[in-house]
Amino acid sequence: MAILKEAVGRRKTAIATVKLRKGKGRIFINNKPSSEYLGNRAALEMMILQPLELTNNAGQYDIIVKAVGGGISSQAGAIRHGLSKALLGLNTEENKSVLKENGLLTRDSRIKERKKYGRKRARKRFQFSKR
Repeated sequence: MAILKEAVGRRKTAIATVKLRKGKGRIFINNKPSSEYLGNRAALEMMILQPLELTNNAGQYDIIVKAVGGGISSQAGAIRHGLSKALLGLNTEENKSVLKENGLLTRDSRIKERKKYGRKRARKRFQFSKR
């Protein structure tokens, strides 16, 4: 089947390329079913499906995802962001207000702070001894 829409979602250091096509609501992440890839974590599956449920598109599209970087939870957030952007591309005027008010179009840009010189980590200092 032909791909309807493709979008890239990001969260922290995770990047997910999401492709939508007409189907029965199946989700494949890195060529595995979502339940297998996420390790049967119901909360992460609900998080990924949130944009579809808010826009009343649950069960209408098959989702193919390529996720890299970060951890499983961060990748799930990136998938949700990419899916929201793909749905926005399909039906802009109806979906934008719903997705925006639920904060699904905002990228989570928090990343690890770099280590500074003269310190043990980004902010931790070495022990101070007065004498």
